[in-house]
Amino acid sequence: MSKSILVTGGTKGIGRAIIERFAAEEFDVFTCARTEAELASLKAFLKEKYPTIGVYAIRADLSKKADVMRFVTEIKAVGIPDVLVNNTGVFIPGAIHNEPEGNFELMMETNLYSAYYLTRGFVKEMIERKSGHIFSMGSVAGLTAYPNGGTYAVSKWAMLGMTKCLREELKPHQIKVTSILAGATYTSSWEGVDLPVERFMKAEDVAESVWSAYNLSPQSVVEEIVIRPQLGDI
Repeated sequence: MSKSILVTGGTKGIGRAIIERFAAEEFDVFTCARTEAELASLKAFLKEKYPTIGVYAIRADLSKKADVMRFVTEIKAVGIPDVLVNNTGVFIPGAIHNEPEGNFELMMETNLYSAYYLTRGFVKEMIERKSGHIFSMGSVAGLTAYPNGGTYAVSKWAMLGMTKCLREELKPHQIKVTSILAGATYTSSWEGVDLPVERFMKAEDVAESVWSAYNLSPQSVVEEIVIRPQLGDI
């Protein structure tokens, strides 16, 4: 039976790079995004390049609990993923003391609540199966406070805390849990910035780190991966 991976926010950036890395190893793919056209484009690309895998691309806005739960239900109708990557996120720069109303709710709902509800949606079956690997896409902003980090940093600190708790809870059930704490990675969110592309990490490097962590023996787990640009944070 084929292995499968679920990556939220999989149509671009790190999410897409992870999907392509696992698809190359013949994993079936579950993913979601808010834009139907981007999902269709991704699905067509994967089916052409990896014709033997299953691809399930579903439109969902994971900042909304109802969409998260609908997404879970639709995936469960097909199967329970072997690998779950909580990758959905949004970054809006600003300071806590004066950021616009609504920024806190949007970033917490997108970056943290989506991962909370999605993980809870699948973890019971993973426990019963006694296998699975959960990755949380955190950030170095969840390790170090930045003046313009605002609620984004708060959400990533919370994501790291939640992932640490999951690690402890799921130890006895043979489920691995890993935090990916990535620095500045060149994705669409950085387009237009007055910095050379070479100053950023490649999304493919983060994906390779996820693949490597997944491939350890059952006796070992990578709890945290901190990966930064060679010249340091931006």
